[in-house]
Amino acid sequence: MRRVFLIVLDSFGIGGMEDAASYGDFNVNTLRSVSSSPYFHMPNMRKLGLFHIDGVTAEGCGKEGKHEAVIARMTERSKGKDTTIGHWEIAGIYSPKPLPTYPEGFPREVLEPFQSRTGRGVLCNLPYSGTAVIQEYGDAHLASGDLIVYTSADSVFQIAAHEDIVPPEQLYEYCRIAREILQGEHGVGRVIARPFTGPAGGPFVRTPRRHDFSMEPPGTTMLDQLSEAGKDVIAVGKIKDIFAGKGITRSVYTSGNEEGILRTLEYLEEDFEGLCFINLVDYDMLYGHRRDIDGYAKALAYFDERLPEITGRLKENDILMITADHGCDPAYTATTDHTREYTPFLMYGRNVCPMNYGTRKSFVDIGATVLDYFGIRPAFEGESMLPECSPT
Repeated sequence: MRRVFLIVLDSFGIGGMEDAASYGDFNVNTLRSVSSSPYFHMPNMRKLGLFHIDGVTAEGCGKEGKHEAVIARMTERSKGKDTTIGHWEIAGIYSPKPLPTYPEGFPREVLEPFQSRTGRGVLCNLPYSGTAVIQEYGDAHLASGDLIVYTSADSVFQIAAHEDIVPPEQLYEYCRIAREILQGEHGVGRVIARPFTGPAGGPFVRTPRRHDFSMEPPGTTMLDQLSEAGKDVIAVGKIKDIFAGKGITRSVYTSGNEEGILRTLEYLEEDFEGLCFINLVDYDMLYGHRRDIDGYAKALAYFDERLPEITGRLKENDILMITADHGCDPAYTATTDHTREYTPFLMYGRNVCPMNYGTRKSFVDIGATVLDYFGIRPAFEGESMLPECSPT
C-alpha cells in the first residue's frame, strides 16, 4: 500500500522569480522576511533541507550538515501568482494566460445579470480588504439588503453578507449564480462567499462559513488520473474548492492550520492507497496579506513543531511532500497582494534517498512525481523527481 501526503504551505515563497518585476514585485522573499522575526524557528524543516534549496536566504540559517529529504526550488511556469493557478500547476495544468482580475471593479455585463437573478443590489464593487469592507459597508448592507461585492488583486468575485440578512445557504446560492455568470472572458478563478455577523454600527466579524466556488480545471490533473486508477484522493482544507471537486474522492474542510494538521494526523492513521492533498491556509489568509511578519513566523514555527508527529506516523511506503503555491511576502508593503516567487519542494520517506534536484522548470513536476510513485504515466508534461537510489 502506497500513500502520498502532499502539504501546501499556502504562500510560503522562497525568493522572487526572474520575472517578478513584471508582476509589480521587487526584491520579494517571504522566507527571508519571516526569518527576521524572533519567532522564526524551523529546526525540523532545516533537517529536511529547506535551507539547502537553491537560492534560499534566511537570517541565521546556513546550509551546514546534510539534508534528509529530496529538495528542489520550484518555478511557476504559469502566468499568475494566485492560489488557483498555483495549485492547478502543482496538479499538472499549465496556464498560459492569467485569470482575469478587476482593479476597477466588475463591469455592467457582469453585475446587471447578477442583480437581476439575485433580486438584490450591489455595494462597493472595488478591490478591498475583506476585513475592512464589512466595517465600511456593513451598516449600508443591513439597511438595504444589498450585497457587498468586492475583489482583490486575485481573480476573485467575493460576496459578503450578514448572516441575519442573508443566511449562509442563500449566500451560497447567490455565489452559484455568480459562478454561472462568470465564464469565458470573465471566468474568475473563484467566487467566494464571505458571511459575517455583528450588531448595527459594528464591529462586524467574518464567520467560519466561508465557501469557495471555483472554475473546473481546464484539463486532466493528477487528481483525475489517480481517482480513475482507483486510488483515493483525499482533500483537506480548501483543496476541494480549488479543484471544484474534480478528481477528489473524499474531502474535509478545516478552520485553519491547526485543524488541517490534526486532520492530516488522523488520515495518517487510516488505511488507504493514494493521495492526501492538504492546504494550510493561515500563512496567506491571516498573515501574508495582512503583512504580519511575526504572525507568519509563529505559524511556521508551529508547523515545524508538529512536523515530527507527521513524519513519525509515516508508514514504510509513505511519502511526505511539502511545497507552496506562490509567495505573499509580509514585509513587502508596496501592495498587500501575493508575490511572484519560487517555492520550496521537500520530499521525505523511509525509502526516499536524499537528493538536491536544483531548480525545476515548473510546478507540474510535483504532479508527475506523485503519479510516478503509483506507476501512472502523466497525461501532462512533467518530470518525476523520484530518486533512482535507495537511502543508506
